[in-house]
Amino acid sequence: MEIRVLRYFLEVAREGNITKAAAFLHISQPTLSRQLKDLEDELGKKLFVRSNYSIRLTDEGMLLRKRAEDILDMVDKTTDEFKSLDEITGGDIRIGCAESENFKYFVYAAKSLNAKYPNIRYHLYSSATDSVTDRLERGLLDFAIIVQSVDLSKYNYLSVPSNDIWGVLMRKDDPMAERAHIRLDDLIGKPLICSRQSLTEEMPKWLGEDLDKLNIVATYDLLFNASVMAREGLGYVLGFSNLIYTGKDSTLCFRPLEPPLESPMHIIWKKYQVFSPVASLFLEAIQKQFGIGKFDIK
Repeated sequence: MEIRVLRYFLEVAREGNITKAAAFLHISQPTLSRQLKDLEDELGKKLFVRSNYSIRLTDEGMLLRKRAEDILDMVDKTTDEFKSLDEITGGDIRIGCAESENFKYFVYAAKSLNAKYPNIRYHLYSSATDSVTDRLERGLLDFAIIVQSVDLSKYNYLSVPSNDIWGVLMRKDDPMAERAHIRLDDLIGKPLICSRQSLTEEMPKWLGEDLDKLNIVATYDLLFNASVMAREGLGYVLGFSNLIYTGKDSTLCFRPLEPPLESPMHIIWKKYQVFSPVASLFLEAIQKQFGIGKFDIK
């Protein structure tokens, strides 16, 4: 299975049309069709269902699409790393991110690094922690930024110098918005929208055995769509402060939990990981931003 043919396959999958894909790839349509047929023969599976004007992926084709995306991500990442070995003028850094206001510390480090190396590019993958750490495990990321406890058997880590504050995002015209803090009793019976991760990490710590008393009507990975649910009155969102605009012209407000609930943030990377030169520079910039030395890494 050739890398070139995988790129052809992905372009056809994106376009849903061999003629358009061939034009984009600057090859003839018969050549592209033959390459795809050879790929199907090599795998022993039908990858496309063809019609007069378009094609669509079979179940096997959808599986190959995901695998091909991962393979080509790794190929491109490896190529970029080797290009940067001789002289660092730029390069690519791939980071998996949890949503947090405290991501600003990494932006500060990136700005200081780019002042010296302006050709560095940052590729962010924002998702829940389990998805982010999965990509880190598969070598598709250099670093992951997570908001949960660190598996010390797998990762080295640095801790961000401030925590995220938990609270409730709700409409300003809701009666509960008049309160300065939100307690457990305020939430009982209310329709709640929670992150999936929080139901196994933070919420059990805050609620203990009372977790079963909550009325969870929806779960989320990233907060923006959940905020739309709150804005439209579907429920109350449990999440971090400072991620959704709640200024004067917003219909939403944020109220912290009482007693307070905070979550630490960490940047992690695999133990014994060999960094590209540009990734090593980024780690040094993070250490400097956090005011620590290289021997303070946990």
